[in-house]
Amino acid sequence: MLEARLNRRYARLGMALIAPAFVIFLTVIAYPLLSGIALSFYAIYTPTLAGPFVGLGNYAEILAATEFWRSLANNFIWAAGTLTLQIVVGVAIALMLHQNMWGRALARSLVLFPYMLSTVVAVLVWQWLFNDLYGILNHLLVSWKIVKMPIDWLGTMPNAMISIILIGTWKYFPFVVIAVLARLQTIPEALYEAAAIDGAGPWARFWDVTLPQLRGVLFIVILLRAIWDFKEFELIFLTTGGGPVDGTQTLPLMVYKQAFPLFQMGKAAAIAVCMLAVMLIFMLAYSRRYGRVDLEN
Repeated sequence: MLEARLNRRYARLGMALIAPAFVIFLTVIAYPLLSGIALSFYAIYTPTLAGPFVGLGNYAEILAATEFWRSLANNFIWAAGTLTLQIVVGVAIALMLHQNMWGRALARSLVLFPYMLSTVVAVLVWQWLFNDLYGILNHLLVSWKIVKMPIDWLGTMPNAMISIILIGTWKYFPFVVIAVLARLQTIPEALYEAAAIDGAGPWARFWDVTLPQLRGVLFIVILLRAIWDFKEFELIFLTTGGGPVDGTQTLPLMVYKQAFPLFQMGKAAAIAVCMLAVMLIFMLAYSRRYGRVDLEN
């Protein structure tokens, strides 16, 4: 009898302790998510936030639009390109900063600079670097006689897509460096010593020792960066605005375009829900393919 009372008391205490977090979850996550999904079923006019119920009409209209599929393709190109370069550059620099070298502490501090820099400032700097008339990049290319005329980096395709991928890589690769470097410092030296005794060279030690030890952290890094890159808005919007024409327009920019310049909040919500569905499919497929093995490691 006493044990049953204690169990009920502990249960009530547990519910009381969880209640604040549950309320915050409902307020900050569940309510906005459900509201966004509900908006997608209405032809909402942005200034008044009112409109008739259209059911799946918004989804049918956007899925039939060529602009949606072109923006989705741009989304995948941007996300895949910048994510791949972030992983490659981040892992390479993390391996370099893990070595005993002069100025390592200073280099570890400076490598965080792009990640801490405001996106607006970073975009302005890169726009000057890519400027077709005054940019240092075109100046060097023409001076070294690599090209005869300055290149329009942000105004033509595929230069614009390549440019924003490079900017995104530079801006966000420090996140990969931080995560990978932290994991490298926990790998036992005995593993490398055993591999060296077996005659493994530097490349063999990387592939057989370092990379397997990094799989767990790379799983998390790739998952997080894929989500963040897929929904990236401000960097692309400030750099090209989705141009030239809609050559670099991604789904987040299409959501903005529908919600504000065109005042179609319902369609914007439907596009956002489609983005959510794509990311859920990716996360489930990726987790089932790599998650179980990598997290166990």
